[in-house]
Amino acid sequence: MDFGIKNRLSKIFSPKTGRTVMLAVDHGYFQGPTTGLRDMKNIVPLVPQADCLFVTRGILRTSIDPATGTSICLRVSGGPSILGELSNEDITTSMEEALRLNASGVGMSIFVGAKNEDRTISNLGRLINEAQRYGMPVLAITAVGKEMARDGRYLGLACRMAAEIGANIVKTYYCEDFHKVVEGCPVPIVIAGGKKLPEMDALQMTEDAIRAGARGVDMGRNIFQSDSPAGMMKAVRAIVHKGATAREAFDIYQAGRKKASAAEAVDENENKNMEKV
Repeated sequence: MDFGIKNRLSKIFSPKTGRTVMLAVDHGYFQGPTTGLRDMKNIVPLVPQADCLFVTRGILRTSIDPATGTSICLRVSGGPSILGELSNEDITTSMEEALRLNASGVGMSIFVGAKNEDRTISNLGRLINEAQRYGMPVLAITAVGKEMARDGRYLGLACRMAAEIGANIVKTYYCEDFHKVVEGCPVPIVIAGGKKLPEMDALQMTEDAIRAGARGVDMGRNIFQSDSPAGMMKAVRAIVHKGATAREAFDIYQAGRKKASAAEAVDENENKNMEKV
């Protein structure tokens, strides 16, 4: 692995802990203005707390402060919307564009067991070939076909395939016997948050994944759709970087929630006072 890739990876993974808290806000590329991302201003306060932001080039240009110290991993695949066949993706962003945007990594999805499995795997290979020329790390996001369970057998297959093709990082779902998925993948794994869960469940999943060998999370909806996104971000960071338990992290989330509620109450009172003037 050359200096460029190692240098960029050090911006994604904390040099102190070797782990990462990635904030995934790329959902709009196929879901449109989904809950929590309708107004991207809601994301701005969360960005400094993330080690890395997983984002599309359009949102990066329009909604993220160029002075941010948070590293960027750029979503470079797309094509179908949530209404179509999601596996029918292609590479949509060039490596030159990723370099212009000062990305520390690029990411795309592969769909193992899905209709267009061979195409997505081939796309990953082409992306890695090009990325290697520029010293750019590649994140492979694994998905499995609708008929396939998200279990250790199929997720382990998808992760190993991504690593064999040459991905530097693999993003996958947490499952039972997750340690076996990690053991079978020779590159770092980060877990996806998936659909919105109750906060305690999301934090327990994070703790379990880290204990099983995950090197971090690339979490979106379980943070930005929370009733206290900032509190959840701090809670997840405590587990990933400080070794906190899910229960300890939940207390951090609760404190953030109370703080946010108090701030909202102050703002509401100030608005009422202004109306009386």
